[in-house]
Amino acid sequence: MMTDGRTSGIITRVTASRLWKSVFRHGYPATDLDRMSAMFTNFFLHLLPAKVHPNSLRLTYTWALGMVTFYLMVIQFVTGFLLMFFYIPVTDLAYHNMKDLQFAVSFGLLLRNMHRWAAHGMVALVFLHMGRVFYTASYRPPREFNWTMGVLLWLVTLFLSFTGYLLPWDQLAFWAITVGTSIAGYPPWIGETIRTLMLGGHQVGQGALLRFYVLHVAILPAMLCLLVAIHFWRVRKDGGLSRPEDPSPRSTAIPVSGGRFVPGPQKTYTLMEVVRGTSPMVGAQRPEDEVPAWPHLLFRLIVLFQVVLGVVVLLAIVFDAPLEELANPTHPPNPAKAPWYFLGLQELVSYSALVGGVVIPGLLVLGLMGIPYIDRAREGEGIWFTSALGKRIAAWSFVGTIPYTMGLLFLNARFGVRRFAPEAPQGVVDLLNPATLLLAAIVAFSVIVGWRTGSRRMAAIALFSAFVSAYVLLMIIGTCFRGPNWDWALPWL
Repeated sequence: MMTDGRTSGIITRVTASRLWKSVFRHGYPATDLDRMSAMFTNFFLHLLPAKVHPNSLRLTYTWALGMVTFYLMVIQFVTGFLLMFFYIPVTDLAYHNMKDLQFAVSFGLLLRNMHRWAAHGMVALVFLHMGRVFYTASYRPPREFNWTMGVLLWLVTLFLSFTGYLLPWDQLAFWAITVGTSIAGYPPWIGETIRTLMLGGHQVGQGALLRFYVLHVAILPAMLCLLVAIHFWRVRKDGGLSRPEDPSPRSTAIPVSGGRFVPGPQKTYTLMEVVRGTSPMVGAQRPEDEVPAWPHLLFRLIVLFQVVLGVVVLLAIVFDAPLEELANPTHPPNPAKAPWYFLGLQELVSYSALVGGVVIPGLLVLGLMGIPYIDRAREGEGIWFTSALGKRIAAWSFVGTIPYTMGLLFLNARFGVRRFAPEAPQGVVDLLNPATLLLAAIVAFSVIVGWRTGSRRMAAIALFSAFVSAYVLLMIIGTCFRGPNWDWALPWL
C-alpha cells in the first residue's frame, strides 16, 4: 500500500510539473467538453473531427477502407525509409542489395516483405475504397472535387507501385517494366516520347533505374502526401462522410454542465456576410446527431491500426516477396508480363494497341472524373446501391459481363480477323476486336439501363459494375491463363 501511494504521489508531482504541462496542456479528458478540447488542441488529433456521426462509425458502411489504405501508406513510408539505408540505385549493385536484405541485414527480409505486401494491398484497397464511395453515391455535391482527388490518388498509387517494381533488378522486375513502359508508348504522337522520358533512353538500363528510384522515393511520395492532405481536408470541409438524410424531425441541443448535449429549443445557424448558401459543415454536422470522436472514433482507429499492422507482419512472415535471378536483357521470359494490376490492360493491348492501350484507359480516367458532374441527383446518397433496384442492376451487370467477355475471347481465338485475313488493315482489326466490342457493349448496356429506369444513377451503376467485372476477369486471365506467346494455357499444367 505504501508503495502504491508513493507511486501515485510521484505520478501526481510529475503531471503537475511545469515541464509536463508545457507538453501536455490537458489531463485525461473526463467530460465530452474536455474530450473535444483535447481533439482541438493536440497536433495529431486535430486532424480528426471533434465529433462524428454514428453512421460514420458503422463498419458495414465504410468497411474502414480509407483508413486501412492510409495505414498501409504509413507502413510503406516507414519500411521504405529503412530500406533506403541498404539500397544503391546502380544496376551492378541493386540485385546484390536485395540479396543482402535477404541474408545479411537483420530483419531485412521482413522489412522488404512488409513493404511489398503493403504496396500490393494499397493498390487494391484504393480501388475498393473508390468502389465504396461510388456505390454509396458519396461523390454527390459538395464532394465532387474530393472524388476527383480520389481518382488522382488511385493513379499516383499505381505509378508509385509501378516504379518500385523495377528496383530489385531481377528478371521479374526487368521484364515487367519493359512490358509496362511498352504499353505507355502506344499513344500516338507522344507515346514514344513518354516512354523515352520514363526510361531515360530507349531500353531499360541504368537511366531507367535511377529515374524510377527518384520517382519512387521522392517525387511520387511527395505528390501522394499532398493529395492525401487535400483529400482529408476536403472530407472535413465537405461535412464529413456522406450519409442518408433523415426525414424525421430532430430536436436540437444546448450545452449544459458536464459538456453534454440535451434536447433544447430550436437552434439555427447563420453565416453573416461571408458566403451565400449553407455551409456543408453546418448543414451536416449538428451536435445533437453526433458523438465525441474521443473515444468513439479514436479508439477504433487505434485498434484498426493494430489489426492492419498485424496482418501485414503475418503476411511478411509467411510469404516472401519474389526475387528471381539477376536481370538479363538477352533472355526474356515467355510470356513477359506486366505487374498484376496492369495485366488486364496488357490483355486488351494484345488485341489492339490503340483501343486497349489508349482509348479504354483514357475513357476510363475521364469517365471516373466525370461521374459526379453527370450524376447530380440527390437520390440514394449515403445508401449502398441507392435502392433494391440498384443492387439488382449491379449484380446483373457484374455477373452478366463474365459470359459475354468470355464469349468474345472465344470467338476471337477461333474466328479473329487476323486468323482469316492476315493482311487486313489495322483499322479493321481495331474495330472488330474484343476490346472494342466489349467497350461498345458495356456503354450500350448502361445507356439502355438509364433509358429504361430514367435514372442516371442506375446507368452509372450498370457501367461501373460491368467495367469492374470485365477488368477483374481480364486481369485473372492475364495472370493465370496466358502462357508462351500469350496463348491460352491452364495454370495447373
